[in-house]
Amino acid sequence: MIRRYDFAPLDGITKVVFRRVWHQFFGGADRYFIPFFSPTGQHILTDRDRRELDPANNGDMPLVPQVMTCRAEDFLWAAELVGDMGYTEVNLNLGCPSGTVTAKGKGSGFLAKPEELDRFFDQVFAKVQMPVSVKTRLGIQTPEEFPRLLEIYNRYPIACLTIHARVQKEKYRGAVHLDAFAQALTESKNPVCYNGDLRTAAEVETFASRFPAVDAVMIGRGAVADPALLRKLHGGPAATREELRDFTRTLYQEYQAFYGQAGPAAQRMKEVWFYLIHLFENGERLDKKLRRSRGPGEYEAIEAAIFRDLPLREDSQGELI
Repeated sequence: MIRRYDFAPLDGITKVVFRRVWHQFFGGADRYFIPFFSPTGQHILTDRDRRELDPANNGDMPLVPQVMTCRAEDFLWAAELVGDMGYTEVNLNLGCPSGTVTAKGKGSGFLAKPEELDRFFDQVFAKVQMPVSVKTRLGIQTPEEFPRLLEIYNRYPIACLTIHARVQKEKYRGAVHLDAFAQALTESKNPVCYNGDLRTAAEVETFASRFPAVDAVMIGRGAVADPALLRKLHGGPAATREELRDFTRTLYQEYQAFYGQAGPAAQRMKEVWFYLIHLFENGERLDKKLRRSRGPGEYEAIEAAIFRDLPLREDSQGELI
């Protein structure tokens, strides 16, 4: 039975402004994962990362910071830093499939070097002073790589092993490997959380029926595309048209306040609407116009047309991409 719903980090979307407004209007996430930061060689926190991590900017949200690195000393520095900020868990990102990340041996790129990964964990768990969770993929090329990785994970007291059930080369395309996840669930000595293609309440229900032993899942794109999804999974109501309109208006205003101008705020809203548009009947009619819009004026006119002309789908879920 699923008891915990984690909000996955989506770099470029679920940053501090979005998290605050989303939490204010919808909630339902038991934990929010902050998009990863990569420690610098000088161990200096950038202004951008400090804004994301500063508890004063995040209100009362239950948060877990995520770190991306392949150097144990950098991870230990980051863990001490977030511990001093009051965080009680730190997450290692071994899941990001981006080529610019994996080329540096970080994210899921670290999975290509299991011996180095083992040494990394040995150094980290010998010194770290707080719980460490891990988000991983099944491997680089094929799911058959995962048993070797799981042997490594099982040697260490990982607070929670979140498994995205794809390999690095698949990125976010194609079917998830649920058979491989089932084997991992059986053999893991650490608590397991599932991640991958849970985009609607029906998909979560189907997954929970197949895996009744799983008590935690991580959802990202689905919770952006249907902001009330996690609330509904806790037994709450679906989003209404009025609620969505107030949410997008408030988010736009908060982005303008954050950036100090409307241009970057409108661009951020277009990225959010890439997901939200599928909540509306015939949303594709305005989707292309929205993507091609230039400047705040065009964006505002198209958003107004969405709420004026397009009915909300009855299930408030839509067909996600």
